[in-house]
Amino acid sequence: MSAAKHSAPRGGTSLAVRAPRLLFLCAVAAVGTGTAVHLRDAGDPVHLVAAVLAACYLGWLAVEIPVTFRTSTAPPSESATLVLYATARIATAAAAVLGPLPWSGWSWPLLAPALLFAGGVVLRQAAIHTLGRFYSHHVMRQQDHRIVTYGLYRFIRHPAYAGMLLAHAGFVAFFLNPLSVLLLVLLAAAIAFRIRTEERMLMDIPGYPSYAAAHARLVPGVW
Repeated sequence: MSAAKHSAPRGGTSLAVRAPRLLFLCAVAAVGTGTAVHLRDAGDPVHLVAAVLAACYLGWLAVEIPVTFRTSTAPPSESATLVLYATARIATAAAAVLGPLPWSGWSWPLLAPALLFAGGVVLRQAAIHTLGRFYSHHVMRQQDHRIVTYGLYRFIRHPAYAGMLLAHAGFVAFFLNPLSVLLLVLLAAAIAFRIRTEERMLMDIPGYPSYAAAHARLVPGVW
């Protein structure tokens, strides 16, 4: 009985550690393939911008490598929402970059989705930088965990997730195929589910209930 009690946490922890890394490799493979496909047709300005945007997505993945591959002494509280969230993210990006482009020619308004993507990435990275060592892809509570209320966290409770949604909204808006739009909705649902899961843990941290009562999760005045 004692051995059984200890084997489950190890398995759960192993899944929580391995899943982001395996899904990271899947994302690199999918988006890298899409980048190559669009580079093949880079004589068309639309495909050229598509290739650049896909390459920028790869750069975003690379920037988050230190977080994705970070190990922590604190055990994850759960891994199910992480797997759902990461899978939805990768599926959304892959469906976008590997699908057919709907545009027959180049026009300057097509830069708007690219700028939205860039803004979302900047928002997310700024939020991660503000949290510093308290940021993790996993739902976990560190021994000295405290509430961060400065920087972007003065305005909303989850700016990193807001950045994730904005970036993918811009990415999908450029490539704009029905499957990627559907998966973007799934990604938004996965993020909402994960936020609620995280907040059940955060509510036990002194000061978080009052902070949560005064700040929206993602969009001030909406949610």
